[in-house]
Amino acid sequence: MSVPLKPELLAQLEAFFNICMINPSLLNQPEYSFIKTFIEFFGGRIPKTNQQSSNEPPSKKSEDANASKEPEPNPEPEPESEESDIDLDMNGVIEPDEDTPQKMGNPTLQPTEEEIAESQAKRSEAVSAFIEKDYEKAIELYTEAIVLNPQASLLYAKRGQIFMLMNKPNACIRDCNRALELNPDSAAAHKFRGRAYHLLGKFEEAATDLRLACKFDFDEQADEWLREVTPNARKIEEHKRKKERKIQEKLERERQERLRKARESAKAYEDNTRTSQTDHPGDSPGMGDFYKFLNDPDVLQAFQDPEIAEAFKEISTNPANILKYQNNPTVMAFINKMASKFGGAGNIPGGFPGMMGGMPGAPGAGAPKPKPQDDVGLD
Repeated sequence: MSVPLKPELLAQLEAFFNICMINPSLLNQPEYSFIKTFIEFFGGRIPKTNQQSSNEPPSKKSEDANASKEPEPNPEPEPESEESDIDLDMNGVIEPDEDTPQKMGNPTLQPTEEEIAESQAKRSEAVSAFIEKDYEKAIELYTEAIVLNPQASLLYAKRGQIFMLMNKPNACIRDCNRALELNPDSAAAHKFRGRAYHLLGKFEEAATDLRLACKFDFDEQADEWLREVTPNARKIEEHKRKKERKIQEKLERERQERLRKARESAKAYEDNTRTSQTDHPGDSPGMGDFYKFLNDPDVLQAFQDPEIAEAFKEISTNPANILKYQNNPTVMAFINKMASKFGGAGNIPGGFPGMMGGMPGAPGAGAPKPKPQDDVGLD
């Protein structure tokens, strides 16, 4: 039993199959699953990737592929990431202190005049203890002064100085941080914190603080400390610049490689498209119309509408499904528009070939047009 198919439909089917032979992976798309099922039912197999037909044997293709494949570049060594790799002068660097954080006082307390006066008296006693190098007593007295007047920036800086002299850089840094919260321009706090950073081997931070200390209130000792840390700080800065430069160069190489691959992909796609759209001997008569239909801007825009795309799929599967859409203005407007562009509904490629011409009452159908009622009997 033969299924009657119109010549136009056969031509379009032949055109479609020719395209599939050029690009078999097209049949992996969901809308063509019924064709894929048909082929696999008889033992066929659909390739997963696009394969161009060629008369060359597989071994020849493999040799050409290997010949054209560029050699893998040798991986570059990773840039240095540890400051320990830099030749730094660690003279004077000590182990960090792990003592319990010192008492800071209530930062929201606003002292009375009496408390301020008493705090100043404690400070004077602390200075005397410091001169006598009784650092523990000096710390206690400065702490009492801070509790009485926690808004005095200099009290924290001076206590931090004593912690620094006691080789407790972390405690010094905590005091100087509070002093700078109260007075960001405190030269003493920057000076002592800079020295504490030096003791911890944080040379960049030390150089920054000591520069600020000299800027706000030049001090010969601060300047001497700055000269000590500057060589190491410059080495670290240069190391970081070198590392950043290598990272940027690597990112630029990766970007250029992505661009190269994108250009190659675009060129391959353009070559494949040009090859598939060029008429070859033996191509079916409807193949050019099929491409013209697929590349038509109105068709591409209309297929963005899921309703039209679904209707196209159903009607392509079975032209009789057009009856379901006779009362759908959106789908019928699309069919009529395409019919006017491609010389009648029966000539629409890719999904509507011949389906309208054989449907009674449909646009382009072969049924005779009914005569007006007033003309009955006038023949």
